[in-house]
Amino acid sequence: MKITKALIFGACIGIGISLGIMSRPAMSNDSIYDQVKKFNDVLNRANQMYVDNVDSKKLTEAAIRGMLNELDPHSVYIPADQMKKVTEDFQGSFEGIGVEFDVIKDTITIVTPISGGPSEALGIQSGDKIVKINDSTAIGLTREDVPKKLRGPKGSRVKLGIKRSGEAKLIDYDITRDKIPLYTVDASFMIEKTDIGLISINRFAATTHSEFMEAATKLRAEGMKRLILDLRNNPGGYLDQSFRLADEFLKGGQKIVYTKGRRPEVDEDYFSGDGGNLENLPLIVMINGGSASASEIVSGAVQDLDRGLIVGDVSFGKGLVQQQYPLPDGSAYRLTISRYYTPSGRLIQRPYGDKDKYYRGEGREDVEEGENIEHSQDSKKSSDSTRPVFKTASGRTVYGGGGITPDYVVKPDTITPLSVSIRRKNLFWEFTDTYLRGQGSSLRTTYKDNFNTFRKGFEVSEELLKEFRTLAESKEIQWNDANYTTDKSYLKNMLKATIARSIFGNSGFYPIAYEDDKQIKKAVTLFPEAARIAKLK
Repeated sequence: MKITKALIFGACIGIGISLGIMSRPAMSNDSIYDQVKKFNDVLNRANQMYVDNVDSKKLTEAAIRGMLNELDPHSVYIPADQMKKVTEDFQGSFEGIGVEFDVIKDTITIVTPISGGPSEALGIQSGDKIVKINDSTAIGLTREDVPKKLRGPKGSRVKLGIKRSGEAKLIDYDITRDKIPLYTVDASFMIEKTDIGLISINRFAATTHSEFMEAATKLRAEGMKRLILDLRNNPGGYLDQSFRLADEFLKGGQKIVYTKGRRPEVDEDYFSGDGGNLENLPLIVMINGGSASASEIVSGAVQDLDRGLIVGDVSFGKGLVQQQYPLPDGSAYRLTISRYYTPSGRLIQRPYGDKDKYYRGEGREDVEEGENIEHSQDSKKSSDSTRPVFKTASGRTVYGGGGITPDYVVKPDTITPLSVSIRRKNLFWEFTDTYLRGQGSSLRTTYKDNFNTFRKGFEVSEELLKEFRTLAESKEIQWNDANYTTDKSYLKNMLKATIARSIFGNSGFYPIAYEDDKQIKKAVTLFPEAARIAKLK
């Protein structure tokens, strides 16, 4: 792909990499040096004269937080003890044994071994229970304590004592820790009985573009002719990854996004290169209120360039670009250095004068469900709105501010308080764990390595639902028959999906979980409109 100087800039949304562009302070009317001296005087005086001993580090960090809080909601301080997790999340890996886990009845239970990790290679299974770590009991550890015990430098070793259903004795494992990938593509599969592929991305980290292309290549080999790109609840990440992803759908020479700041060196234009791999694929992008920043760059470009159809609910509305700067003690801070604009010139940032309202999502347009191709739903509120008007490549009207409004609005399903309580207490997984160690123990053998047979052949029976109700009531959940009737389809679907996850990992969970997704069901029917907008045959 032909890339402009965009990658030299390498800015990101939500998290960034250090550029060191501020070699000298940007001067305001007040001398920056006078303000530093003022702060230094107060800190020194407090350290010398305050009635109690002073923790100068704590005071300094509080001052930095307060300073950044006076700016925008996304300029923030990151303490040193949080930086490792931040780095892992966005570099796409950590070092450890490679398992997803939960703590059930005070015991660490393996949800699934991570593909490609040492635990998978050694044969550790979903449902295994870690009862010893390095000859010490692991019973009673909290979710926060477990990573401290299981993670460690690549090449270091840890001993586990594992209790497995059907085995009388503990199974001992001596595991050499390794680098474990953290995948950002958490689902990629063909929608049953269609030529539609679905790829879901949970954030934009350093590996997102390569993960996406690997998933798309696999699905095309399976017969994918149309694609749903699911960016719902994707909070963003690296700007260059969103740019590269959008580039795969576009012909060369199209502006994808551009940034403008107070300092000219942060202004950048991002253009598509020639030879995008998915230029002629009918495309639907799914968004909702949790889709922010980099997700909005992709969906905004697709919408402004009339490349596909945007479906779902109004996005978060974050149009600010942060740069991350390291500090000597291992902490860091993110500073908003520019705003980004979609190809039509839209700034989709919501007002943030009242940060509490901002975080609650106020300022997002509450658009009625249904067709919104010409954005007439948006225009119903334009008479009392200051939202500026822009035009897509084909002349459709779109609006700035308030996030990305879909071309077809589909509100999400809601569940009753019964299911909310069940989900909050993690009973789908607890029931599955017990079931697969008991009457369902044969399922692993029956369906091993054959997900499609499980998907078509296994059904959650009425008897199984009764047993699930018994568990729920034993956990002091008040069973409401009217709520149960409303949510029955959801409960059956989530039980089946959780059982699939335990047997097949995440690749088994998502295809089943999505079967009961109202927004996806509607999106599947909208490809004729997506192809029409993109002028695809």
